[in-house]
Amino acid sequence: MRWLERTLLVGVPLLTALGVTVLVFFGLLLVRRLIVQRAAKLAERTPTEVDNLLVDFARRTRPLLIAVVAVYLGSLVLEPPPRVVGSLRVAMVLAVAFQAGLWVSAGIDFWVARSRKRLMTQDVTTASLLGVLRFAAKLVLWSVVLLVGLDNLGVDITALIAGLGIGGVAVALALQNILGDLLASLSIVLDKPFVIGDTITVDTLTGTVENIGLKTTRLRATSGEQIVLSNGELLKSRIRNWARLQERQVTLTFGVAYPVTADELAKIPGLLQGIIESQDQVRFDRAHLKGFGPSSLDFEAVYKVLSPDFKLHMDRQQAILLELLRALEREGIELALGSRMTLVGPVAPEGEEREGEEHATVKAR
Repeated sequence: MRWLERTLLVGVPLLTALGVTVLVFFGLLLVRRLIVQRAAKLAERTPTEVDNLLVDFARRTRPLLIAVVAVYLGSLVLEPPPRVVGSLRVAMVLAVAFQAGLWVSAGIDFWVARSRKRLMTQDVTTASLLGVLRFAAKLVLWSVVLLVGLDNLGVDITALIAGLGIGGVAVALALQNILGDLLASLSIVLDKPFVIGDTITVDTLTGTVENIGLKTTRLRATSGEQIVLSNGELLKSRIRNWARLQERQVTLTFGVAYPVTADELAKIPGLLQGIIESQDQVRFDRAHLKGFGPSSLDFEAVYKVLSPDFKLHMDRQQAILLELLRALEREGIELALGSRMTLVGPVAPEGEEREGEEHATVKAR
């Protein structure tokens, strides 16, 4: 009879603990499955995204965590020795910390995706910053999870943090170029010299910004290839942002041939003003006899095209040059031999065009 009593004294609590463990494990698995199924169906019918986050939380819940929690709760029925309870508690804390990291990581991904979707139509630059913020947030998150885990395992994290600080200085010195590019990327997205979709010129390279990464910025060249630039070197270069161009100032210079009378020369500024003012979306600034050249009398006119559109700029430029040639022919004024009509102003990066001077050599009759 004594063996039966001992068996019952041990067996009943053991069976109770086993039952609690099994009940908690399969109960939590069932709840997880119901959340995934029901919330997934609800997410398809509702426009809100919170239920999608709930489904993601449930899917990222690991069965290992559920098992650890179930074993710990079941062990409390047996009233095991404090040493065993301590070990089980450490295992549960580690599992919970890891699972919490997965949940918080899912929340970060949800917030970044939702914010990026909203900002892509408002502020592309801030949207590009979200990738950097997500990386930094996850780095901090998993660092905290690691420190919590080590602390529960009995590791002196105070000394570890001090050692990491010294090691961090050494790593920073070794990776200063990479860290410089990382800080440069933050500077780009905060200062906004350009955003995704802008067409920029960096020294002699021109392209449309496709991506602003942690280390590099990628451009799509007008000829089709991709240009990859280091963020640090990019900020050290001169950047021309064509998307910020509001209007184009163009300076037209040309020379007329000797001999010509003063009265004929006096007509030319008026001719230029009339020709320029007759063009739509063009504002006349000035026109003057600039000086006496060795073989020509030089004129200079300045006007502005009131649009950043490159095609409009070229259309107006062509119309002004043709009308100027016709007006000079009507007045019997000849361009100087080898004279060059020079137009100085910002030229959009279309094909092989660059900002600077356009030269059109005109032969005298």
